Amino acid sequence: MKKAALAIGLVLAVVAALWMMGRQPPPQVSLHTVTRGLVEKTVSNTRAGTVEACRRSKLSMPIGGRVDKLHVDEGDQVEAGQVLLALWNLDRKAMQAQSEAQLLAARSRSEKACVESANAAREARRLETLLEKKLASREAAELGRTRAQGSQFACQAARDEEKFAQANLEMNQALLEETYLRAPFGGIVAQINGEVGEYVTPSPPGVATPPAIDLIDYGCLYVNAPIDEVDAGELERGLPARVTLDAFRGETFAATLDRIAPYVLDLEKQARTVEIDVKFTDPAVRSRLLVGYSADIDIILETQNDVLRVPTEAVLENDEVFRYNAASGKLERVAIGSGLRNWNFTEVTQNLQAGDRIVLSLDVAGLDDGVAVTPADD
Repeated sequence: MKKAALAIGLVLAVVAALWMMGRQPPPQVSLHTVTRGLVEKTVSNTRAGTVEACRRSKLSMPIGGRVDKLHVDEGDQVEAGQVLLALWNLDRKAMQAQSEAQLLAARSRSEKACVESANAAREARRLETLLEKKLASREAAELGRTRAQGSQFACQAARDEEKFAQANLEMNQALLEETYLRAPFGGIVAQINGEVGEYVTPSPPGVATPPAIDLIDYGCLYVNAPIDEVDAGELERGLPARVTLDAFRGETFAATLDRIAPYVLDLEKQARTVEIDVKFTDPAVRSRLLVGYSADIDIILETQNDVLRVPTEAVLENDEVFRYNAASGKLERVAIGSGLRNWNFTEVTQNLQAGDRIVLSLDVAGLDDGVAVTPADD
């Protein structure tokens, strides 16, 4: 009997040991306490946007030529109309000087012809008076009228020649101006392609060549980004927006939706998108940002303040969450009513209240209604 009892005890001990070895501890989960706060309905970009300048011009010369002078360096602040670069132009300067001399000569000839015309007109009137008094012959009076008319035409022809000389001067001034590259607006010289003595060539149609000077106006900056076509219908100009940049992690910049592209961009092997532009509302940001920064945009469509909310990552399909019952240590699957939502938070309209604790770590295996769990943190 003793041996039988000992054998039974040994078997029970082995079974108990095996049971204890196969028993799994309750899964450990991260919990979140439900609170009240702000929830927004937003639209975000599908790919990274880019900080752009409202005015940026990649300037090129209209003609080819050898660079004679560079009046600026990269990083210089320039004013509108300032000369940035000049080509060799002594020949065109000489042509302009020649045109100026021709204009002066034409102007002198015009004055001489018109003075003679005025004198001939006075002589014709004097002969007409003498003819009325029978002190001059009719032939002399007619000759005076003819000379006066001829002088008048000569005066007009001289004035036309003066206008022609003026137009010729303006043409040579325009040809000379082609050798100068001027700033179309005030800005910063971002890049210069070319050195003194190098030959620059204008870009032929259809062939892209580097610009001579890249000029950026930092007085106005915006972000260009694509959004999914399904979100475009909810947008309208003037909506508030937030901009985040990789260069300033943890910081947001206020902006306003300024432009919605009037077409859908259809690129091969890419989702169809609509381009939008948002402008920064604070002018001071231009002193901190650089054109070309990558940026992300959140367009705020609707806002709800002081509402019950939960992290969106804690919401299951069909708007359900796992609520932790502290008394039993088990989970309860709860269907919630939802309102506004975004990537961060979802508004809760029913079946939860402030102070409830829900599971945040949904990637833990084995979670289900009635499962006992161990809270990791809150």
